[in-house]
Amino acid sequence: MPNISQANSKVERPEVIFFDVNETLLDLESMNKPVSQVLGGDESLLPLWFSTMLHHSLVTTVSGNYQDFGKIGVAALQMVAKNKGLTITDSQAKQAIVPALLSLPPHKDVIPALKRLKQAGFKLVSLTNSSNAGVKAQFENAGLITYFDQRLSIEDIKVYKPDLRAYEWALQQLNIRPDQALMVAAHGWDVAGAKAAGMHTAFIARPQKQLYPLAKTPDYVLPDLTSLADELITSRNK
Repeated sequence: MPNISQANSKVERPEVIFFDVNETLLDLESMNKPVSQVLGGDESLLPLWFSTMLHHSLVTTVSGNYQDFGKIGVAALQMVAKNKGLTITDSQAKQAIVPALLSLPPHKDVIPALKRLKQAGFKLVSLTNSSNAGVKAQFENAGLITYFDQRLSIEDIKVYKPDLRAYEWALQQLNIRPDQALMVAAHGWDVAGAKAAGMHTAFIARPQKQLYPLAKTPDYVLPDLTSLADELITSRNK
């Protein structure tokens, strides 16, 4: 996997840094217990549930049948349960997902890095597939509200990332060109979409997260947001 020494030296200092939310900023680990409880106690199935939810969010986009991200999450959990020979109701699925998802803690590197970037004068914006109300609650509970200049949700356009239209819309909201933006995510599919839309990208290599080998290489591949802050603040001060 590339490291910081292999970052693209021609990256402009971004006018706006866009951040994905779930797994990039917020740690899903605390969802293991409530999700596994409705899946027969199998704690290994959280990643499968999350990837199933992401997969079918894109299905709704390409099929023109938009569904709320929360509803997709419920349906995805029911699908995973059926593969285990279990049947769970909408209410059981919501209870397993919603309280835990809205109260996710930030990864340990997140608040210190955001604070440094904010103090250095960078404009920080979140860009998520979650709903507007959902991400607001998440940020309030995680103590992230004050670090972001703006929160963007694809709920407003009903086109899920990594569809290129989601990134193009986000750029329009900030009135910037693709080359003036940096998309930061712990998902290979997210940085692949942003890169294809012309944005600079930074892949944060959280545990068990991998780049998509057939996509364009991100400008940065880093272990955490601390390293990203180091790189961007050093570049800005040159």
